[in-house]
Amino acid sequence: MASLKEVRNRIVSVNSTQQVTKAMKMVSAAKLRRAQDNIIRMRPYAQRLSSILNNLSRLSEDSVPNVFSQKRDANRILVITITSDRGLAGAFNTNIIKAATALVNDKYAAQHAAGNVEFLTIGKKGYEGLERRGFKVIGDYTTLFTNLSFDNVRLAAEYAMDRFTNGYYDRVELIYNEFKNVATQVIRTEQFLPIEDKATEDKAATTTLDYIFEPSREEIVQQLIPKSLKIQVYKAVLESNASEHGARMTAMDKATENAGELLKALKLTYNRSRQAAITTEILEIVGGAEALASSR
Repeated sequence: MASLKEVRNRIVSVNSTQQVTKAMKMVSAAKLRRAQDNIIRMRPYAQRLSSILNNLSRLSEDSVPNVFSQKRDANRILVITITSDRGLAGAFNTNIIKAATALVNDKYAAQHAAGNVEFLTIGKKGYEGLERRGFKVIGDYTTLFTNLSFDNVRLAAEYAMDRFTNGYYDRVELIYNEFKNVATQVIRTEQFLPIEDKATEDKAATTTLDYIFEPSREEIVQQLIPKSLKIQVYKAVLESNASEHGARMTAMDKATENAGELLKALKLTYNRSRQAAITTEILEIVGGAEALASSR
């Protein structure tokens, strides 16, 4: 059995850890509120813009060339992963790394074997995890969450878009955590480029609509589609940001509860050890007194 001093030191240590996890939970809860508000405001705009993007992509297939819809043999692949810069968020970052690894092994095994799969990581943990597993990681967006803004996120989107349009990459995939609620995050794997037609079953209905283009179809395609793609990446980053704080809040709440249970067990052990020590001292005193009495 551990000594009283060891148990007492352990109680102090666990109590300090519990205070830290409780504080981290409160910080994450405050940040989650802001992040949740941001993504709730962004979703309707991004969804509507994505719908317009799909319509424009179909309408521009014949008359207006759209470089972002060009389908080529998938020889060179770029995978964009969105994780966090910090840990202590449960399996939040590990799940993204596992999803990225599964995507490469299941869908792009031949390209990976040829060295034609690269990763653009948004978030320090994704960079470290993928590099440790031997993947080719490019781009320097590991501290983007330090100053999260559309202007910073669009740089990563523009890199992928430029490399796709000049033919370096044939396909770009996007992996991130979608925020559902505090305890639930859903991993999303989406084809970012080339643009997929997500409404094929409604294609006949949508192509019969009479569109009026102002200023011109060409200018709308050239300006709106790139903007919509950047918004998609920004939305994914906001989703991941809210998911991170939700995951960390849940993890710290569970850690605080576990620390409380451990403290109860340690205090019980301490009281038992203290009681046993007191009993031993009493027996020693009684035994000594009896020995003195018998020697007289």
